[in-house]
Amino acid sequence: MFQEVDYTLVGIFSVVIIGFLVIDLGVLNKSSHKISTKSALYQTIFWVIISLIFGVLIYFEYSTEQYSSKENFFLYLTAYLLEKALSLDNIFVILLILRYFKVKEKHYHRILFWGILGALIFRGVFIFVGAALVERFHWILYIFGIFLIYSGVKLLFENEDDEINPEKNPIIKFTRKHLKITKGNYGGKFYIIRNGALFFTPLFLVLILIETTDLIFAVDSIPAAFAITTDEFLIYTSNIFAVLGLRAMFFLLAGILDKFYLLQKGLSLILVFIGVKMLLTWFEEPGEEPLIEPVVSFIIIIGTMLLSVVMSVILPKKLANKS
Repeated sequence: MFQEVDYTLVGIFSVVIIGFLVIDLGVLNKSSHKISTKSALYQTIFWVIISLIFGVLIYFEYSTEQYSSKENFFLYLTAYLLEKALSLDNIFVILLILRYFKVKEKHYHRILFWGILGALIFRGVFIFVGAALVERFHWILYIFGIFLIYSGVKLLFENEDDEINPEKNPIIKFTRKHLKITKGNYGGKFYIIRNGALFFTPLFLVLILIETTDLIFAVDSIPAAFAITTDEFLIYTSNIFAVLGLRAMFFLLAGILDKFYLLQKGLSLILVFIGVKMLLTWFEEPGEEPLIEPVVSFIIIIGTMLLSVVMSVILPKKLANKS
């Protein structure tokens, strides 16, 4: 794990993540409250800046046998941008779940905090298991590539207006069957003790559903990151910084995300591009320059996202439907 990494970077990363998680829950958000758009904007900018600062450290300090520190910087940035882009769909589904269960907005932060904390752990497991498998069985990358192309094509033709029904989720069914669930939210608590017995609240069900939803999205985003780089340090740090900013992005974009209706199409094209890029590694000789340079991948991904947003604004959904 992190064999070629300067452990100073690992230490800085760990201190930043643990420190801000403790400050977030223990100092800034002790009680449930609604997050304002202004606060969400400041938090989003903050996490982007922190992520970029860490990228600068990579630019100056992290070189490997395969890539220079400058190339690793672009790999980190591309993986970070890719995860940010793919998380937009995650935000939309999380919003549908919260609305389905009629969760009060003042409880959103608490649920998302613990949801993201779980995501940090599960994604870490995904990434390091994936890295170990890729190192031992390189051909898995080609399976990842085919899977991403399939996911991208499927997303391209998916109806974005399809409603979700969380009650059909097998994990929710299992939880309702085997755990005692209350009917009230009890001030945002996930569980209560009543007459010496443990009861879970509906908010616990929401948390479980959000965790499983993130795992489903990770099935796309983690293989996509391996198409950018097989360096687990770059994948994990970029992924985690993107996930930590997800909560702030949720509060910032929840009310306007549906206006950018072409984002889903943009994401599908990105997944197809990443899948093709991964398959092209078949033709790359060890030690030679990759067929698609890290900078080119970065430009294509950010260009596709910007074009999706701009076209959504220029051609509103109602106007597009009429035509």
